[in-house]
Amino acid sequence: MEIEILGNKDTRSGFGEGLAELGRTNPNVVALCADLTGSLKMDAFQKECPTRFFQVGIAEANMMGMAAGMTVGGKIPFTGTFANFSTGRVYDQIRQSIAYSQKNVKICASHAGLTLGEDGATHQILEDIGMMRMLPNMTVIVPADFNQTKQATIAIAAHEGPVYLRFGRPVMPIFVKPDAKFIIGKADMIQEGTDVTIIACGHLVWKSIEAVQILEAKGISVELINMHTIKPLDVNAILKSVSKTGCLVTAEEHMMNGGLGEAVSQVLVRNLPVPQEFVAVNDSFGESGTPMELMTKYGIDTQNVVDAALKVMARKA
Repeated sequence: MEIEILGNKDTRSGFGEGLAELGRTNPNVVALCADLTGSLKMDAFQKECPTRFFQVGIAEANMMGMAAGMTVGGKIPFTGTFANFSTGRVYDQIRQSIAYSQKNVKICASHAGLTLGEDGATHQILEDIGMMRMLPNMTVIVPADFNQTKQATIAIAAHEGPVYLRFGRPVMPIFVKPDAKFIIGKADMIQEGTDVTIIACGHLVWKSIEAVQILEAKGISVELINMHTIKPLDVNAILKSVSKTGCLVTAEEHMMNGGLGEAVSQVLVRNLPVPQEFVAVNDSFGESGTPMELMTKYGIDTQNVVDAALKVMARKA
């Protein structure tokens, strides 16, 4: 498998660039931040569109209410804070004022998952995808790299309805082409194969690319899918792939409960039951450490994807 690496950058910077571009091209886009402008890379938007930027301070619940109200006047609000504060701290406001009311708010969440690193378990939310995908009317997107995060940020402005956009802090390889088209609800086929399917999202897409290279050296043909949209899920892509390979691995930087793997399992059990292995955090909080150390300790690194692929292939009928 040959993948061209186009550089190395954090996905939160992709969000920042996408938001700045929207500021230049869409006068209805406004941005709200809960005292984390630099961390969310919202500086450029703030500088270029000062009258459309609102610093609400450490008042996340109030920020969600403000954003919901702004949609009534036709604005497209993008809220920005850490994923933990974007979901767990404000779930009631999102549920009542945004999802239930179908308000056109874009909830943009950085520093998600274990790769937040040294900030520790209190900030390393691993339940947020599940919380958001359970809400009616909510679209959930977890892009794979800098370019795709920028593309997703621009795309959700044109989508009518609430969106949860999840991204992170660590610098990771860029492999999505800058001119690639981002379609909400349409998975990206990275490579076709016949022996096993790997479906991944977020930072685990790159880890899965590394795993595919190891598996190919063993003579295994892998089909790799970047499932950047968790809801609505690309059911056709899943079923088409597993009907060919007969087994799959799901890989995500999230709790095993409630995330991408569980969403895919629901599709399989209703349509085409095949063996599935999960690369995800198994019912545990995180801890302080470097991102890569934590991914290894909690079972979501490259070798875990390789091991899961070999295990699931052995389970095929």
